Amino acid sequence: MATAMGATALPAMVKHYRPPGKKNEGNAARFITRSKAIKQLQVSLPLFRKVCILKGVFPREPKKKVKGNHHTYYHLKDVSYIQHEPLLEILREIRAYQHKVKKAEAKKNPDRATLLRQRSPAYKLDKIVLQRYPKFLDALRDLDDCLTMVHLFAALPAIEGCIEVKRIHNCRRLAHEWQAYISRTHRLRKVFVSVKGIYYQAEVKGQKVTWLAPHPLQQVVTDDDDFNIMLNFLEFYEALLAFANCHLYHSINVKYPPILDPRLEALAADHYALSRYFDANSRSSAWDCQESSLSGSGKVESQQIGPLVDESELRLAQLQHQLSSNEPGALMHLVEDVPGEDEEDNDTRECKKLFKDMKFFLNREVYRDSLLFIIPAFGGIVSWQGDGAPFEEDDDSITHQIIDRPRQDGKICGREYVHPQWVYDCVNARIILPTGNYLMGRDPPPHLSPFVDNDSFETEGVINRAEAEAEVAKEKRKKMKAHEKQHHHELIMELEGVTDSSSISNIDNLSADREEPDHDYEQVEEDNRIMSEIELSRWVRGVIEGMRISRQRKKHLDDVIRQRRRNLRRT
Repeated sequence: MATAMGATALPAMVKHYRPPGKKNEGNAARFITRSKAIKQLQVSLPLFRKVCILKGVFPREPKKKVKGNHHTYYHLKDVSYIQHEPLLEILREIRAYQHKVKKAEAKKNPDRATLLRQRSPAYKLDKIVLQRYPKFLDALRDLDDCLTMVHLFAALPAIEGCIEVKRIHNCRRLAHEWQAYISRTHRLRKVFVSVKGIYYQAEVKGQKVTWLAPHPLQQVVTDDDDFNIMLNFLEFYEALLAFANCHLYHSINVKYPPILDPRLEALAADHYALSRYFDANSRSSAWDCQESSLSGSGKVESQQIGPLVDESELRLAQLQHQLSSNEPGALMHLVEDVPGEDEEDNDTRECKKLFKDMKFFLNREVYRDSLLFIIPAFGGIVSWQGDGAPFEEDDDSITHQIIDRPRQDGKICGREYVHPQWVYDCVNARIILPTGNYLMGRDPPPHLSPFVDNDSFETEGVINRAEAEAEVAKEKRKKMKAHEKQHHHELIMELEGVTDSSSISNIDNLSADREEPDHDYEQVEEDNRIMSEIELSRWVRGVIEGMRISRQRKKHLDDVIRQRRRNLRRT
């Protein structure tokens, strides 16, 4: 019985011995170094970086670095995710074709090299964008870096062998399409001009999107700059922004990509061309809606789908050529109440009416692209000095002219000549500020950041208080000037030995009755307004209070010395 039981018993589990350096547990099993990942994928380092950027795979920081701190680690699941990517095989084929092209060029066979370039495999990033952003709101949350990169390359010069002209033009087109949508729907909220560039913030589908656009200066690119990594990011960002623009344009019933006037494109008037495209497309969509509503039955509608589409396309093309460049209806303002447009919130209605019934003209020294984007976004009409402009400088309906240098010729009556900062401050304050502080020849007030909670932008009450305190400032200035002149005359008469009190009183009366010029009072009003609008720190307030106390002590000492001198003369 014992033998039978022993025959049926299971054999004991034998635990095999494993050397301590061969264990694959914990971080060693979850993370892999970059060199091992490259060997596993059988790709080069630049190709590995490009695939990681396109797929959104980034290095990890494990708690315990098994191979040391000088290695870069990736998660093993991320490497397996890249290994089964079809794009990886296409990139390998492209690399093989590049070797064939170099070989043909080395053998001085240009025909074969040209043929190989034409047959080189291509790829698209549509599926990758969809995999990384299943929902459109996810894409909107990641648009900050995308827009900043696209606007940066739109301002860079072309570099042979590095940055192609076609890529720069594509970045400029995508940036203008995004700005045209924001301006069309009045979604711009904040603008700030800094040393780095111009910061913009828009609210799209409830998401705040912030990006940085460089200043319109000549960019100097040195040989030390490595654009390989940036170009890999830019390749993905171009596809992402194109998908975002397409979705946003379709949300307001506008066809994408837009068909622009080639004459305006040649004149670098892309903003104006896009606004005309919106105008024409909105009219055509409105006509199509009217025709579809007038159709009889469903069968008739189904039979007329093809002709209606063709007619709308033809009508859109005709409108593009029929709209004159000087037509008032095709100016920088955009059509309202477009079918399919999202419902406007309170901020959008407020921004839409900020520059309503205002007409701006930009001098040639002013940064044109930024103001052409901002002013229509807040309901204004704008033109510029140059070819392709909607209206000229001598238009009588212009209310504000933006200048940045003193004018040599005369000014036109009934028109405000202001600094460009006035537009940005009005946008951030959401009210029309007085133009007295922004006239040419005067130092404008500090341009504060709207991205920081600052009470100085709530300027409506401040302006009312400043207007009420203007008269008080005038009187104080008069009395101060009168006391200074009285003190000056008393000192002169003391030096000359004159003690006639009547002459002193006459001088005092004359100085008190004399009025000061108006420009001093205006300067006082400006100073009081600026000081009231600026939120000073505790240290600055302490310094100003100390200066005020020292002035009062000095004035008190002067009064004591003057009184002692009078007493000495009387004795």
